[in-house]
Amino acid sequence: MRTLFLFFCLFLITCGANRSWATGNVTVDSSTVTDRTADRSRYINIGDGSSQEFEFPENTDGVIVISSHYQSSANSRKGRQSWKETVKVRSLDPEVLSILNVTDSGHAGPVKSFIIRIRSGFPGMAQLQIQLLHLDQDSMPVLIEERTDYSIRVAPGEDDPATRLIQSGGLSHFTENPVLFALLPLIFINKCAFGCKVEVEVLRGLVRSPVPLLLGVVGQFLVMPLYAYCVSWLTSLPKALSLGLVITCSAPGGGGGYLYSLLLGGDVTLAISMTLVSTVVATAAMPLSSALYGWLLGVHAALHVPFVKILGTLLFIAIPISLGMLIKLRLPALTRVLLVLIRPFSFVLMVGGIFMAYQMGASILANVKPQIVAIGVTVPLLGLVVGAVLAKMAGLAPLQRKTVSIEVGVQNSLLALAVMQLSFQRVEADFASQAPFLVALSSTSEMLLIVLGYFVHQKIRCWSLTRTDKT
Repeated sequence: MRTLFLFFCLFLITCGANRSWATGNVTVDSSTVTDRTADRSRYINIGDGSSQEFEFPENTDGVIVISSHYQSSANSRKGRQSWKETVKVRSLDPEVLSILNVTDSGHAGPVKSFIIRIRSGFPGMAQLQIQLLHLDQDSMPVLIEERTDYSIRVAPGEDDPATRLIQSGGLSHFTENPVLFALLPLIFINKCAFGCKVEVEVLRGLVRSPVPLLLGVVGQFLVMPLYAYCVSWLTSLPKALSLGLVITCSAPGGGGGYLYSLLLGGDVTLAISMTLVSTVVATAAMPLSSALYGWLLGVHAALHVPFVKILGTLLFIAIPISLGMLIKLRLPALTRVLLVLIRPFSFVLMVGGIFMAYQMGASILANVKPQIVAIGVTVPLLGLVVGAVLAKMAGLAPLQRKTVSIEVGVQNSLLALAVMQLSFQRVEADFASQAPFLVALSSTSEMLLIVLGYFVHQKIRCWSLTRTDKT
């Protein structure tokens, strides 16, 4: 069967139909078609040289055929036959496309052909580096030509679980889910209630001694991204997932931080202040972190930090909380109502957040890998530990230690999602978005369990104190 397959490839070559071939449907992106005359001065081509981008199905083995005109050109220049030539092919993104081997087709003639066996992996775009080498009898290989303008787009197959979910209409893509917009009024009211909890004296104390704010910045923008890079390197995660994890751990504190501080008896004013400060710092820290770790990971895509979304996050925190502070000063009756509603509203938002995150991310998490699940679970827990250790080393009060721990452990994963969706095409973006979705699900689930455990502990403690007083 393998011999028959090879003869079929040679037949295509001898008929002048030099083109890429694979065990699947290979299509040419018309947007990449260029003037054919531009490639006539080149020695090596894939196909007839009219296209630089080819589509290939995921998780498939196949071959591409590279033709070389160097031998005929060398003969005409030197008046003798060149000793030997070969090609070296490398994929710049092995997780998307790997090169298995390169073989000489054995076809004699003015145009020499090479068969490259490939294997596709995750959906995405893989750039090829093709080198034509001249092998002389008494010298080292000489580089004749190098091309890096060819690329293979690996598309998701029809049996991909995420594709089936979206195409069936059962689940929409998370960016099209209306539930998020339906919850915005409830979130706004809850933030106004948090504004009623802000203490002006605590704000003045933070201005005089901003140590807790600085600890939050160190934990969120230095320690957490470094952890994400190290664990992704140790577990050999694909580049896209590694980048998604690093960007998630580089995100500022989310609105859930001061929600959990309220439910766990932390300092709400400090939590709100840390969230605002970290969001401002993120405008500079996220681009730096993205550039540094993107370079270390070897990611070639240009990352786009959503400054508009960061500004929107700031306004969506500052405006309702400022309104709540004004209500506290002017409308004490309404303040009492909001303070009564704040805890049940917060609990409903926590449970609703878990449900919404799963529903929105089901299409993305349909084919998630076990190692990224395990890593996603550890990120919030490590953040809690890092925050607690930093606060303990700085000698902060117990209330502040608890708050710093929560703020470092809770990231604004929506900002990381925005970076992924703006920086990559949809297939690659959804694959990279597995990391922020898993961290968001893990964080909300783990914090909900901690809150429930805290409530049970408080009830048992109150019951024990009541029994002690009666005796």
